[in-house]
Amino acid sequence: MSTMDSIIHINYVSLILVFFISTAMATSIGINYGQIADNLPPPEKVVPLVKSMGATRVKLYDADPHVLKAFANSGVEFIVSLGNEYLSDMKDPAKAQAWVKTNVQAYLPATKITCIAVGNEVLTFNNTALSDNLLPAMENVYAALVSMNLDKQVSVTTAHSVAILETSYPPSSGAFRRDLVSCVTQVVDFHCKTGSPFLINAYPYFAYKADPKQVQLDFVLFQPNQGIVDPVTNLHYDNMLFAQIDAVHSALASIGYKNVCVQISETGWPSKGDADELGATPDNARKYNCNLIKLVSQKKGTPLKPNSNLNIYVFALFNENLKSGPMSERNYGLFKPDGTPSYPLGFDGINAGVSTNSSSGRSPSTGGGSSTPTSWSPQDGSSSPGYMSITSNSGRVLFCRKSWILQLHIIVGSILLLFSQL
Repeated sequence: MSTMDSIIHINYVSLILVFFISTAMATSIGINYGQIADNLPPPEKVVPLVKSMGATRVKLYDADPHVLKAFANSGVEFIVSLGNEYLSDMKDPAKAQAWVKTNVQAYLPATKITCIAVGNEVLTFNNTALSDNLLPAMENVYAALVSMNLDKQVSVTTAHSVAILETSYPPSSGAFRRDLVSCVTQVVDFHCKTGSPFLINAYPYFAYKADPKQVQLDFVLFQPNQGIVDPVTNLHYDNMLFAQIDAVHSALASIGYKNVCVQISETGWPSKGDADELGATPDNARKYNCNLIKLVSQKKGTPLKPNSNLNIYVFALFNENLKSGPMSERNYGLFKPDGTPSYPLGFDGINAGVSTNSSSGRSPSTGGGSSTPTSWSPQDGSSSPGYMSITSNSGRVLFCRKSWILQLHIIVGSILLLFSQL
């Protein structure tokens, strides 16, 4: 075997090893894969990047055929999206049927499309025509799935901004905007009938940015802090995201729906911003996302729903240089377009850097922690960092799970098997 072949084999083993460790020892995290950029890698090179971070769920903002083909037989589950601009077309059952056939059925079963998000934050655009089209579009897309016998494997939903809430503090007072209650009720009724999740985009960053003097930074970054106690439920919250999630649960209960599955379809923190965007720094982004992933790995719910696993999609996979708006909009990515981390990623310790009592309603713990950066190296001999492999030095990521000793036996066995095949 040549030296180059040996290097490739080592990189290949390293890639599989980190993927195996991440999936065996950490709860899966979802990731939003946006593509409003002109410098992103081709989807084929994104597959190993997604797998290396242990993500087994990806949410798209369209149904990009290049992405769906690239991830065929990868085992990664997909939410594909139908943009707001198509909602009026979906009122026509024939057009809904054609869209599902072209953008979903054509890729099954090789690509695991499990959900269709019809529209994004439609109700907070304050556009009556758009809002009126939402439910008919969802119903027609679902009817198309039924006609193709796909309704048992693909669900239909829509993502809402947390701004659909009129009140959110304390969490027990959560209530939907009065002008949206009728629309929300119809959509939630659809979820209950079809078994699909209620999606919320929640960004504690915006609350901190709007009022940094009143909103404690540690509270929004999952850092140790005194937190708040809901005076009605007496539940303790040591981070804003969980408070927002439970405010949504309370709002749903207020309109008669106590057992709807709530998922966080977007949450994240920018690593860079304009001068007036306080808090948009690499260190804060690292703390938010790494601490969030630690909480998800604990398989705990929120104080109000402690037995419900968190289903969260981090925003976003890449920085997107063509997005409009303030600088922060272009800097939510965990990774830069060249495949290098936007800031150190990974987490190292069972309680490091994050309170572990967020889902229990108990008092917060204290502690600190650091992150281990992940390094990337090209396989094609190019000088720039690539997406195809992880160097043998990058597997030094420790995952906060008490069962690591048991999992270690599995990992060691897999290493021996892999090296026996070299």
